[in-house]
Amino acid sequence: MRDIGRRARLAARRLAIATADEKNAALRAMAARIRAASAAILAANAEDVAEAQAKGQTPAFLDRLTLNSERLADIADAVESIAALPDPVGRVLAQFERPNGLRIERVATPLGVIGVIFESRPNVTADAGALCLKAGNAAILRTGSESFRTSLAIAEAMGQGLSDAGLPSDAIRLVPTRDRAAVGAMLSGLEGQIDVIVPRGGKSLVARVQDEARVPVFAHLEGICHVFVHAKADLKMAKGIVLNAKMRRTGVCGSAETLLVDRACAATHLKPLVTTLLEAGCAVRGDEATQAADPRVTPATEEDWRTEYLDAIIAVRVVDGLDAAIAHIEAFGSHHTDSIVTDDAAVAERFMAEVDSAIVLHNASTQFADGGEFGFGAEIGIATGRMHARGPVGVEQLTSFKYRIRGSGQIRP
Repeated sequence: MRDIGRRARLAARRLAIATADEKNAALRAMAARIRAASAAILAANAEDVAEAQAKGQTPAFLDRLTLNSERLADIADAVESIAALPDPVGRVLAQFERPNGLRIERVATPLGVIGVIFESRPNVTADAGALCLKAGNAAILRTGSESFRTSLAIAEAMGQGLSDAGLPSDAIRLVPTRDRAAVGAMLSGLEGQIDVIVPRGGKSLVARVQDEARVPVFAHLEGICHVFVHAKADLKMAKGIVLNAKMRRTGVCGSAETLLVDRACAATHLKPLVTTLLEAGCAVRGDEATQAADPRVTPATEEDWRTEYLDAIIAVRVVDGLDAAIAHIEAFGSHHTDSIVTDDAAVAERFMAEVDSAIVLHNASTQFADGGEFGFGAEIGIATGRMHARGPVGVEQLTSFKYRIRGSGQIRP
C-alpha cells in the first residue's frame, strides 16, 4: 500500500501539469482499451456475479454488479465523453486588482491524490478514474470483494490506455487485494499520500469512513429519496414520475424509497398511485390510510421511513400538506435527492428552498440524480455533505484553487 501511495503521488505531480490535449488523448485511449478488453472484462464479471449468486446476494445487488455488452459499452462511452468536457484545471475563478497595483487571480488546481472506496458497482472504477484524471488527479481505488475481478480488469485496461497516451499508468490504480486492512490504510492517508477520500457505498461503509478517516472526506450518504405528491399535482404526471422514480432502476442511489401523498388529494390520487406501483411489481409498505387504499399494502414500521431498500419496495405515507412533507423529509431523509409533483409554482419554490438536500426537483423523477444527466459526463458520486462539493461530484468538484499574484516590486509597509 505504501508503494501504491508513493507512485500515485508521483503520478499526480505529472498530471497536475498535463495539458488538456494530453489528458483528453488518455481518456480516449482508456475508452479504446476498455472496448478492446470487453471479452476479458465480461468474463471477469461473470465470475464475480456467480460468486455473488452463490452467497445469496439480493437481485438488486446482482443488478448493480452485473455487466453486459451494452452496459460495458456505456462505461467506455462515458470515459470518452469526459474528454469533451472543458478542462477544469487552470480556470480563472476570480480576478481583481488591489489599490497597490497587485493583480490577484484565483485559479482552479487539482486536489492531488484521491482515494475512492466503493462496493459493488464496477462502473465506478471507470467513472472515478476518468473524472480524477480529467481534473489532474491521481486515483487510488479500493473496490468491494464482490466486484474485485471486474474492477481489476477495468483498471488494468485504463492503465494501458494511460501508457498508450504517454501518461503514468500509476495515475489510476486499483488496490490489488481484497484484504479489508487496505481500507484502514487508505483512511489513514497512506502516510500523507492521499489528499481526500470519497466513499461510495452503503451506510456501514460511509460510517466507517467518517469515523476513521484522517484526511478530508466527501460525504456520500445513502439515498433515502422522496417523492411528494402535492394536492395540486396532475395525477397522470404523478403516476409517471413515481413509477419512474422507483422502478426505472431500483438499485441506484436516486431511486425513490418513500412516497408522500398530500391528504388533500389522497381521495383521488392515493389508490391510483399505489395500484400503479403494485402492478409494476413493487411491494408497498404503508400507513393506515395507504393500507385502506389497497389490501395488498403491508403495514409500514418506523424503520421503513428511514430505509434505503435499493429494491422493488417503497414506503408510502399520507401527510397533511407541504409543511408535514418537509418535516418528514427532514426527520427521515439523507439529504440526497427529493422531488415534489405539483402545478402550484409557489409551493414548488417553497419545497425547493426549504428541503435541505443536495438535489431537489419539481415535476421530475429522482432518477435524474446522476452526473451524466447534469451534463458532467459522469460522476464520482452524489455528495450529501455541505463542504466543498454537493450533489453530483464531477470534474469541477474534483479541483481546489490557489491564488496567483503578480506585482511590480510592491513591498508591504
